[in-house]
Amino acid sequence: MGSTLQIGLMKSLKKIIYKGYLFLGIMAFCACGQDDLKGVETISAKKVEQTKDRSINVTVEYSDSAVVKARGFAPVYDKVTPAVGAAYNEMPKGVKIEFFDAFMRVTGSITADYAKNNETEKITIFKRNVVVVNDMLTFHTEELIWDEVKARYTSSSGTVLFKDGTTASGTEFSAPQDFSTYSIKFAKGSANLKEDLVP
Repeated sequence: MGSTLQIGLMKSLKKIIYKGYLFLGIMAFCACGQDDLKGVETISAKKVEQTKDRSINVTVEYSDSAVVKARGFAPVYDKVTPAVGAAYNEMPKGVKIEFFDAFMRVTGSITADYAKNNETEKITIFKRNVVVVNDMLTFHTEELIWDEVKARYTSSSGTVLFKDGTTASGTEFSAPQDFSTYSIKFAKGSANLKEDLVP
């Protein structure tokens, strides 16, 4: 009888201890779980998702009234659609654009290590080692903005090198789309003089 009672008490004690551990485990999970869930909510709120459609070795032609005006090439072309904001095109491995006259002769080019195009705003930003070349000049800058609506290029700074070796560098560079003229503020540079002009 005594041993049966002892065995019964031991079983009851084991059940109480097990329930106690189970209760403590649930409490610990609830206490930690709430903080963990808050952390997950915070991370989810901060997470910005976007889709990226990548193409390799892309060539794009720009035309007006069925006449090709320019042709662009990018080794990597990403079409990015963020969760918030407008979609844009990105060329992370650089870009080269060639411009043509009515006879499809190359009249100039733009090269850059990086470019980003916003189709909605019709703005293209060229960055890093940006070089513009045409029949009259070569322009070097680290950032060049093309406003397609205004048909104009702008840059905060840059250097212009002319065919005769004359250079000019300054700030607030601006030029029309064909680079036929340009304006630059606080310009400084050097000019090459012909020998027959020197007394």
